[in-house]
Amino acid sequence: MPSNVGVIMDNVNDVALDLGILSLSLMTLWLYLPGFLANTFAMMWGKWLPKTGYGPWPIDGGKNWKDGNRMLGDGKTWNGLIGGSITSGLLCTLIVALMGDVPSSSDIESSIFAHPLTGSENSWFNIGNDLISAFILGTFLGFACLVGDSTGSFIKRRRGLKREGEISSKAPLLDTLPFAVMVFLWGLLFLGDSLISSFDLLIPMLIIIIITPILHRSFNLIGYAIGWKDVPY
Repeated sequence: MPSNVGVIMDNVNDVALDLGILSLSLMTLWLYLPGFLANTFAMMWGKWLPKTGYGPWPIDGGKNWKDGNRMLGDGKTWNGLIGGSITSGLLCTLIVALMGDVPSSSDIESSIFAHPLTGSENSWFNIGNDLISAFILGTFLGFACLVGDSTGSFIKRRRGLKREGEISSKAPLLDTLPFAVMVFLWGLLFLGDSLISSFDLLIPMLIIIIITPILHRSFNLIGYAIGWKDVPY
């Protein structure tokens, strides 16, 4: 399939003009959905896998930083990091399987549900097989999310703002923003010439980052209500 990245990027602007910034923001959230849900997947792996007798395996190995506090804490585990990333990859694979073939550039403006692989012909994660490429893309986005989340946790602990039991940390923005910032940053920098890495999505990304604390809090309350989380944050 010949590369049509330039035409695709022009059509991103057409979406912004024809459907408005809200629709473009929804499209951006849709494209990055596997990454945004990685925290939920990691939480499930961190909670359920130990019930089978495996784990949990804290990423920091139980070690303290030079300030005497844990580096990341028991909430950041290898089973969550690996399981969450892989599950994000599976979600992206499912999305691509349900959406079918990658559309031509002229179809991009027909729906906010853009194909995740649109314009990725020359990107490193596109290996020629749509399903495998989708798995690689989703796993990458999930890993980026969880790296961001762990980065936020590390910063909180260095500032003495770690959570304790039922008491949330005193840094709600560090609880919610690092994962979103990291997903978008890695997407823009490392996903090559593709729709998902287009800098024309920068303003929608900023809008999503602004509302992410509300979305994150809502998902946590739902997870707590249905028993997926032990704490409502």
